[in-house]
Amino acid sequence: MSYAALDAARITRACHTALQVLESVEEKDRNETYQRKTLMIQRIEALARAAAESKNGDQVITLTSEEFWLISQNW
Repeated sequence: MSYAALDAARITRACHTALQVLESVEEKDRNETYQRKTLMIQRIEALARAAAESKNGDQVITLTSEEFWLISQNW
């Protein structure tokens, strides 16, 4: 599995955009897969936001290639 350390603020913005795109899905098309994607991206956004607001200067988040792919498919 591949990992990358990425700027937390950028990942927060990307997750926010991905969630906006997912919100545009019609109610009738919101299945279990949709719900899982949404929850995963919400979790990543929360972690990225916490890292971005970190006071220790280490404002990066490590994502797997699969997590990054999930976000990038929706922005």
